[in-house]
Amino acid sequence: MMGIYLALFRMRFINALQYRAAATAGVSTQFAWGFMEILAFSAFFRSNPAAFPMEFSHTVTYIWLQQAFLALFMSWFWENDIADSILSGAISYELTRPMDLYNRWYCQTVAGRLSRATLRCLPILVVGFIVPGPYGLSLPAGAGAFALFALSAALALGVVAAFSMLMYISLFYTISSLGVRSVLGVLSDFLSGHIIPLPFFPQRIRVVAEFLPFASMQNMPLRIYSGNISGADAFWGIGLQLFWLVTLAAAGRAAMRRAVKRVVVQGG
Repeated sequence: MMGIYLALFRMRFINALQYRAAATAGVSTQFAWGFMEILAFSAFFRSNPAAFPMEFSHTVTYIWLQQAFLALFMSWFWENDIADSILSGAISYELTRPMDLYNRWYCQTVAGRLSRATLRCLPILVVGFIVPGPYGLSLPAGAGAFALFALSAALALGVVAAFSMLMYISLFYTISSLGVRSVLGVLSDFLSGHIIPLPFFPQRIRVVAEFLPFASMQNMPLRIYSGNISGADAFWGIGLQLFWLVTLAAAGRAAMRRAVKRVVVQGG
């Protein structure tokens, strides 16, 4: 059975690599947005360095990595095939296949995100390393820090995919994906550190936000790579990521079983 899911993953990954024009347009947008963010934080840092909660080099590295791996960690990157199959009734065909529907969609989600990130990340990383300091992308503190980043990034991708599955499953109970996508997408962006890194949050809000599943998305791997989180804090953060991955996946499977039992497809 595992071979079936690996084949599905490979087909979906290769298929999504064909959209090079869309990737080129996305990279151009991400360059513009990334430079704008770096300049905005630079002005903030120059005006009052003592009030800056992260080292400027850490913040710049965070932003470059955020743009390079945008497709991995953004919950609003949807697999339209999945949403359309629910809303159009094509889910009936999916239910006849001898595959676990949750596993199938999870594989499809991960493959789609990885393929998009593969097309987009290399140009951004190359330019990030070429840009001179203090506006360039820095290397991690060492091999150990990079290994923790890689592990954290893999877990973050798993958490994002599990959260996306809950968003897809919610469409069984709606007639449009617009509301779910808008509300949860904005909430995820804000609490995962996409708009501003979590260290910039007010203390009371940050303490709560760091325990939510959104902080286990891009926040953790990017701060580990940049050096803002290290040592025992990094291991604690990775443990929290693992907890949310298991919790969200379990919740998604339970919600999928309930939704499939009650689904009604009208028409012929």
